[in-house]
Amino acid sequence: MSRSLLLILIGMLAVCLIGAGYLCCQERQSGIEIEINEDGVSIEGN
Repeated sequence: MSRSLLLILIGMLAVCLIGAGYLCCQERQSGIEIEINEDGVSIEGN
């Protein structure tokens, strides 16, 4: 296996891990959801 291919595989793995960590944090995060549309402003707490 060439060195450049190995570096590409490691980079892809790192991107996948960072993406999975970000999605996990977004699911756990609770807080306030603010929505602005033509009906006005709505604020919901999780």
